[in-house]
Amino acid sequence: MPQFAGGGSGIGQKAVEIVLAAALAGVGLLAVVEGRRLGNGWGFDGPEAGYFPFWVGLLLMFASLVNLAKALRAREEARLFVTWGRLFSVLQVLIPAIVYGAAIFLVGIYVASAALVLWFMRGIGGFSLRQAVPVAAALAVVAFLVFEVWFLVPLPKGPVEQALGF
Repeated sequence: MPQFAGGGSGIGQKAVEIVLAAALAGVGLLAVVEGRRLGNGWGFDGPEAGYFPFWVGLLLMFASLVNLAKALRAREEARLFVTWGRLFSVLQVLIPAIVYGAAIFLVGIYVASAALVLWFMRGIGGFSLRQAVPVAAALAVVAFLVFEVWFLVPLPKGPVEQALGF
């Protein structure tokens, strides 16, 4: 585990730059491939559908590869990007947010939102169930009324809403 100036330990900036540059180069490659699939030439009526994605993908790949080369040439892991404690704090929010996004498709947005609020109030805020459950339930009911009843905006629903006839 690398130690950094200032005595902290965690993930170094060099490692993050390498991973991010490689990931963005992959996104650029995907844009180039899709641009070619859609047609990246110039048609009789102007650019084809894949023209701009193709060129943006090439630019993204070039910039990412320049950053990757720069990061790989760096002599040592000199700067700390994030400490383990701060990374844990970020993951306490990021992981439930990812689960929330996936849960919307399984249980609907209202139940997933209530569960997310309940999780944050209990897990991070330290509120009791007696405090957190009414707030989470009220959030779901108010959101349902605002979007579904008043503004007539249909949002993803799950088995609970279907059982109630919505």
